[in-house]
Amino acid sequence: MSAEVKMTELKARLLEISDLNGAASVLSWDQSTYMPPGGGPARSRQSALLGRLAHERITAPEIGRLLDELESYRESLPYDHDDAALLRVTRRTYDQRIRIPAPFMGELYEHIGNLFDTWTRARPANDFGMVRDGLAKTLDYSRRFAEYFPHQHIADPLIDLSDYGMTAESVRAVFDELRAELVPLVQAITSQPPADNSFLRRYFPQDAQLAFGVEAIKDFGYDFNRGRQDLTHHPFMTRFSAGDIRITTRVDEHFLTDALFSTLHEAGHALYEQGIDVGYDGLPLGGGTSAGVHESQSRTWENIVGRSRAFWMHYYPGLQAAFPEQLGDVSLDAFYRAINKVERSLIRVDADEVTYNLHVMIRFGLELDLLEGKLPIDDLPEAWRARYTSDLGITPPDDKDGVLQDVHWYGGLIGGAFQGYTIGNLMSAQFYEAALRAHPEIEAEIGQGKFDTLRTWATENIYRWGSKFTANELMERVTGGPLQVAPLIRYLRGKYGELYSV
Repeated sequence: MSAEVKMTELKARLLEISDLNGAASVLSWDQSTYMPPGGGPARSRQSALLGRLAHERITAPEIGRLLDELESYRESLPYDHDDAALLRVTRRTYDQRIRIPAPFMGELYEHIGNLFDTWTRARPANDFGMVRDGLAKTLDYSRRFAEYFPHQHIADPLIDLSDYGMTAESVRAVFDELRAELVPLVQAITSQPPADNSFLRRYFPQDAQLAFGVEAIKDFGYDFNRGRQDLTHHPFMTRFSAGDIRITTRVDEHFLTDALFSTLHEAGHALYEQGIDVGYDGLPLGGGTSAGVHESQSRTWENIVGRSRAFWMHYYPGLQAAFPEQLGDVSLDAFYRAINKVERSLIRVDADEVTYNLHVMIRFGLELDLLEGKLPIDDLPEAWRARYTSDLGITPPDDKDGVLQDVHWYGGLIGGAFQGYTIGNLMSAQFYEAALRAHPEIEAEIGQGKFDTLRTWATENIYRWGSKFTANELMERVTGGPLQVAPLIRYLRGKYGELYSV
């Protein structure tokens, strides 16, 4: 067979795998949105079946044979040729998955489905005991997963799943450099009288909150012909295909920014997915290249754009019109300070830009301790409280807003789940600096409610490529250098230096 025929066969097999994963994603989305509580056990079984079938197909001998036979074809192509990239990414995935037994994956998927269902009830009940045994089992699965791969640190294979090319050592080095800059900045800001954000906790009806957020993300460019928004316990974005990329949010009628900024955040993820070259749909290139790059886009649209003064110069009159009784007596300056209030807080997803990464570092450190065997599951709630006390100067009063607050360990493996958030924050600042160098008019356009220039730049430089380039390669191509801490620090010092005179 010619290389062309072999590529056609490979793509057909990969499309089947994509369809199985898409079907599993639909079931997962439904479980997180509309599924009745009684559906949990069967849903876990169904998801496990689809996960096992997808795993069996990606590790099938036919895939390995085709990759071997196409190796000389790949070597004959330029590095950035689509076929070369497809073969490179597929080989990486195949070599990774072939190490993992299919029965193990089936067990893992079923366990994760059951534990997630339990977590949805345990968190509102503030009952860590409900998930303790399941979480201990997840830790065992996570260690077993890592042991299928050669590694220097047990967390390395898990980190590599989300942020290819990074290790526990490299993440620690970045985090140490960032922490050294953040801690004195947090101290300088929080030593001042806090901004007043009490008016954000007035009564804001759900429908009006959702309507405002929808209009904002339509302006961003989120295409509702290829997406929708629904309510869930923990907001997320999911991709079923190039034509079906959905987001979710949650609403607190007594805290305006919860739904608003989660909507902007998830729309950032969705803009990335909607911007990928449609020719990659159904193939391993047809998704974001890493957790960090994905998070860079959600944080760009949520924070760099959505929490900017320019954004609210345009949108605040409309928000006041939507909530005249709640915000009619609140000036733009007061609102801007309130949504950028820096404080030592308990909840990661509600944290301000300055303290947010300290929340991530706490979780990353706990993951490493769990995986290394230094921290037993029974001691995790107390260890969580101790880390928050020492690192953020605030102690969680309960497990609901402590160790139970994030879905990640209850809906996936332990390890590799959190570092992407901070890597994404670093990337967002570095990418945004590159965008401004290319188009200095972007910030003025944001003040007019216009986002075409920024979105088009991001599409051409980041989104369209999907997983064709690794995160490190993309960073070099877009910014001309490796990942750096300095751009985020410049951004934070510029914005919050003005707000807090530090």
